[in-house]
Amino acid sequence: MIDCDMHRRVLRAGALAVVAFSWLASTVWSDETRRIAFSFDDAPRGNGPLLSGSERTKTLISGMARAGIDGAAFFVLTQSINQQGGGVARLRAYEEAGHMLANHTHTHPWLRHTDPAAYLADIDRATEILDGFDNVVPYFRYPYLDEGDTRDKRLAVVAGLEARGLQNAYVTVDTYDWYMQALVNEAVEAGHRMDMDRLRDVYVDVLVETIEFYDALAVETLGRHPDHVLLLHENDLAALFVEDLARVLRKDGWDIIPVAEAYADAVAGERPDTQFNGQGRIASIAHAGGASPRELVSPWEDETNLRAEFLANGLLPEEESSQ
Repeated sequence: MIDCDMHRRVLRAGALAVVAFSWLASTVWSDETRRIAFSFDDAPRGNGPLLSGSERTKTLISGMARAGIDGAAFFVLTQSINQQGGGVARLRAYEEAGHMLANHTHTHPWLRHTDPAAYLADIDRATEILDGFDNVVPYFRYPYLDEGDTRDKRLAVVAGLEARGLQNAYVTVDTYDWYMQALVNEAVEAGHRMDMDRLRDVYVDVLVETIEFYDALAVETLGRHPDHVLLLHENDLAALFVEDLARVLRKDGWDIIPVAEAYADAVAGERPDTQFNGQGRIASIAHAGGASPRELVSPWEDETNLRAEFLANGLLPEEESSQ
């Protein structure tokens, strides 16, 4: 059985060290405003345990409007449009609210398990479907942030994207929001009653600490605060708590900007020659510069840590001891 209290104290100590480093970096580079853009993968997702797909879209749009989040990007998994009820209407609602749609492939393949030609054909299929929408931007986000298991494969797809006029829609802040959603699904399926205020606080705290981790890494690696792109998923947690997340970020001194502004940052021109891309652009730049992978992953991108945090906050049923 996990000692949740001890595990949580250790994690919090590490997280506080990251926050302290980021605060110090912010004072040293105080002439730079910290800015971040919101992006959401895998739209339109199906019904969740807390919201239907249609309810989620309405809740997410209204939450972003109240939070003053403009020009967010929704990376569309086009096979889901007809699989999910009201998929077309939901995407059009995001467009009408002033947000952008972009390519996330048709079937969400891992590049490491796919031939580059087949992978690019899957992207082309998504492009054809997205042509039927209005506010589509020429960005492409790799599913799983996976740019392939070999350099040759990675470069083949890079060339294919350039030929198609598609920009790599990198992220600078990777998150495990998808696993927090999976834990919520698990709790609901088990009939466990969750304290929604506590769920909100855990969700926001974990994401803020993850953002601070990658901002501190950016300052260490680049010597500045870049315009960040946050990776979230179009799920129930994002819809319910995006306004709370934005409020805390602004309180901490962050400006929230459109994705198009973030992709004008000089980081967009960086081409790190590495296969270590799953934690986003800043981590890949640091890895190409010689940093060890274990230094480049937030403690909150770990399923054991997140499960322990949910257990410590009563958001999952208590686990029985194996002893």
